[in-house]
Amino acid sequence: MGTDAFVIGVDFGTDSVRSIIVDAKNGREIASDVFYYPRWKDGLYCFPSANQFRQHPLDYLEGLEQTIKNCLARAGPGARPNIKAISVDTTGSTPIAVDQKGVPLSLLPGFEENPNAMFVLWKDHCAVKEAAEINTHSTLFSTNYLQFTGVIYSSEWFWAKLLYILRVDEQVRKACYSWVEHCDWIPFVLTGGTQVTAMKRGVCAAGHKALWSETFGGLPPNKFFASLDPLLDGFTARLFKETYTSAEPAGRLSPLWAEKLGLTPSVIIGIGAFDAHMGAVGGQIEPYHLSKVMGTSTCDMLVAPLEEVKGILVRGICGQVPGSVIPGMMGMEAGQSAFGDSYAWFSQLLSWPLQNVLNHSSIVDKPTARAIADESSNKIIGELTRQAADLAPGKSKTLAVDWLNGRRTPDANQMLKAAITGLDLGSNAPEIFRSIVESTCFGAKAIVDRFFREGIAVKGLIGLGGVAKKSPFIMQMMADIINMPIRIHGSEQTCALGASMFAATAAGLYEKVEDAMHCMGQGFESEYFPDIQRIPIYANRYEEYKRLGSFIEMQVIE
Repeated sequence: MGTDAFVIGVDFGTDSVRSIIVDAKNGREIASDVFYYPRWKDGLYCFPSANQFRQHPLDYLEGLEQTIKNCLARAGPGARPNIKAISVDTTGSTPIAVDQKGVPLSLLPGFEENPNAMFVLWKDHCAVKEAAEINTHSTLFSTNYLQFTGVIYSSEWFWAKLLYILRVDEQVRKACYSWVEHCDWIPFVLTGGTQVTAMKRGVCAAGHKALWSETFGGLPPNKFFASLDPLLDGFTARLFKETYTSAEPAGRLSPLWAEKLGLTPSVIIGIGAFDAHMGAVGGQIEPYHLSKVMGTSTCDMLVAPLEEVKGILVRGICGQVPGSVIPGMMGMEAGQSAFGDSYAWFSQLLSWPLQNVLNHSSIVDKPTARAIADESSNKIIGELTRQAADLAPGKSKTLAVDWLNGRRTPDANQMLKAAITGLDLGSNAPEIFRSIVESTCFGAKAIVDRFFREGIAVKGLIGLGGVAKKSPFIMQMMADIINMPIRIHGSEQTCALGASMFAATAAGLYEKVEDAMHCMGQGFESEYFPDIQRIPIYANRYEEYKRLGSFIEMQVIE
């Protein structure tokens, strides 16, 4: 490697996109920038009560251009000519309808304000019915096409969302030529793609969400989808057969984007992947250590040598795909549909009077009322955490189940609802908040338990993301409940850093992504160990959590 070799990692999150420029020799961050999606921030195209969450591609394109330009400006003139590669990660499954050229329909006349022509965000659960149909339909075939996706298909994923959109919107149905994941579309754009059939699709999204597997020779056959719904007849022919790992290049930066960004067309563009998969690499994942990216939701990644897990199929997770995290290893994905979102929901619930009653008060003017409400709302979680941490575990009868956005794993079911029980007139906000935190940690333990039950030994936990770095209270509780140490990675941007590691590998600066991870990794900043006195208390609470969860599931079944 030369003396100056820089790479760019781009991380498309739920609320914003962040880009970083990294020194490929040592992973040192040279510059960073963040862009909050303006249309998403304004709540456009989303109806939470109907579980509809859509994002406009312009939010992504504007953020991509602005953050990279700002990074280059901050890095100084020496960085620009030495940028070797760019790789991206995104949320997922977050697909969109495109035309034959690969252009999202919402960028075409007549579709600009149509939510069904936009990216269907990972947390969109409109396709619950379609997912249930896929699960039932799969039992009619001698080949189990769901065997590598935990045997349960989710409404958060590729095919369920496609079928839903085709059914509900005739205009989109007629114009939709293909269906594309966000993580595959961005590299296609940066390389100047003009035909969607030439788009290089990543094995990460294809294997975990679209049912692609080498075992099937690619996607399931057309008869599987055509017999599910005639609207899907022939659709696989407009998708893909081959997939690629994120260590491979998608192509080079197009002249158009080179001019936009002020870079040269020699810059390599890597194959894209989901944020947690690249984040696990940025967080220096190790075999059999569960890497937990903890933000609005969680995505848990585990890797293992292929020969050691041959023949093992873990039921109820979000898939196991060779090469989806590290080429040559099995990548296994699990997670929780709501994690930080659970804490945010309770905070918003408590701040309702501040945001509504105070704004209509005659005591203070509206700007002052708004300022007071905003400042107080921003401090709620911190104060709840402080007071909840002072409560002894097991003293309160308040108990919660964490399915505020359904359940991702184990055993996906977006129909499930959350619950808080054991309330009385003495219950207060810190007690309830503590029960919600406990429930999210119990949900994390349920995932670990499933891996063990299915023959995969989890040897340790790695904490990544905002919640992991900002909340010692939650991390200590997680260590106590799971009864396992959890190491917190030192990087502030493990997903973007992971993308930069893949960029360096795709550009040939490293032979393997493991080499990039070793040289560019930032190490661990802290570790939480289980409190031996709290372990039995939480073990009893966990059994109560499971009984309450079983009761809730029975109500849904009935």
